[in-house]
Amino acid sequence: MRTLLVHPSGLMYSEIFLRLEPLGVERVAAALRTAGHQVRLLDLQVFTHDDLRRELREFRPEAVGFGVNYLANVPEMIDLAKEVKRRLPECFVFAGGHSVSFIAQHVLDQANGALDAVLRGEGEVAAPLLLEAARDGGLGEVPGAVTADGTCKKVPLLLDSLDAPRPARDLTRRRHKYFIGVLDPAASIEFTRGCPWDCSFCSAWTFYGRTYRKVSAEAAAEEIASIREPGLFIVDDVAFIKPEHGDAIAAEVERRGIRKEYYLETRADVLLRHPEVFERWRRLGLNYMFLGMEALDEEGLDRYRKRTSPDTNIKALELARRMGLTVAINLIVDPAWDARQFRLVRKWALSVPEIVNLTVMTPYPGTEIWHTESRKLTTRDYRLFDIQHAVVPTNLPLYEFYRELVKTQSVMNRKHLGVAAAAQTLGIMGRHLWHGQTNFARSIWKFRSVYNTDRQYGDHLRKVRYELPVPDHRSVGPAGRKELYIHERQR
Repeated sequence: MRTLLVHPSGLMYSEIFLRLEPLGVERVAAALRTAGHQVRLLDLQVFTHDDLRRELREFRPEAVGFGVNYLANVPEMIDLAKEVKRRLPECFVFAGGHSVSFIAQHVLDQANGALDAVLRGEGEVAAPLLLEAARDGGLGEVPGAVTADGTCKKVPLLLDSLDAPRPARDLTRRRHKYFIGVLDPAASIEFTRGCPWDCSFCSAWTFYGRTYRKVSAEAAAEEIASIREPGLFIVDDVAFIKPEHGDAIAAEVERRGIRKEYYLETRADVLLRHPEVFERWRRLGLNYMFLGMEALDEEGLDRYRKRTSPDTNIKALELARRMGLTVAINLIVDPAWDARQFRLVRKWALSVPEIVNLTVMTPYPGTEIWHTESRKLTTRDYRLFDIQHAVVPTNLPLYEFYRELVKTQSVMNRKHLGVAAAAQTLGIMGRHLWHGQTNFARSIWKFRSVYNTDRQYGDHLRKVRYELPVPDHRSVGPAGRKELYIHERQR
């Protein structure tokens, strides 16, 4: 079948800090192509809705699939699905991805016939089966497929091996638009899927059914060697949990003589337990690390079930500094914060050399805090579920909350992009511009227009057409958690 896969537009933070290639959609595209389908891919992070309409006219797809990893993209996806159906009534339209997997039936109901199915779970396994069933019948028999009539007979299945399919990067156009921070341009790669921790704000452990799977070292190195971009973001939820796996990939990269610049995300306790693995990758080109500290005190860490301590976090920062790594820290903003707590965070952020990012505590379907916090929701507007907006009551009046949030973010922004950092920043920008890369340079000047009190507060005043489902509080806590997968592999 002629199939068009679509990645939705970027979210608020992607206007400044990063724009990542649609790795999941690329892998599904590869699986469909292997199954004999003619596939195109359109990423609306770097293309427009008019470009999508042009693809519909010229390619005339028989199937259109949307990859929806973020709740905030659901309204856009539904509207585009409706437009596809108006233009191509016989086209089979489906959606998949992390976020919609937890609310599949609700999204189908809101689409009002524009979606023929929502595919829960990993698309590489089921997408080829879904298109085969769309042609020959039996949609309800596809693992993970929820159909418009509510049929869902089989749970999703997991990939037997992450080694294949390799992402169809040749289908992704305008690849120079992908970056993360100063890695401009940057490709993305995954070495593992799943996470053994169960942080209350995260749904990785429920999405993957507590499994943890690894790409073979040989396959990982071969994929790295095939990537043209000089920068590479390792998208694992927690990098190098298993030190022997990180070492094995490093050995294969060394053997091939590959030189890249790497950015990864990990936990403080993992870094402290296995410093030798990170030192080895430092020699291979690891320059940037994202550490999800989430909170500065024991109370906050306990609330988010991080299973670590403030002392562990500080020791990890000290170790990363000794390694010469540039570290970005994430802290979760509790909507209950008052002006004093924002001041304390600003003071702490200015006392450390690391970059400090803020995300707002957001209950997502599939997370623990969806059950504990969602009963308090002040809005169910999908578009506000982007970890940049408050969706539960704030201690401060909402406008003042955003004013404090933006003030805090601005202080951190000036710390790294102000006069003191100008020489280094200009040098980085100059190197990028010399090579025709403008993503990082453009992002620096956009901060005030993106992170803006009036804009963020005004987002709450927009007309709402699509809303999240009403939370089901009948089962609360880990004992009531329904995981997405049954613990079995594809037969």
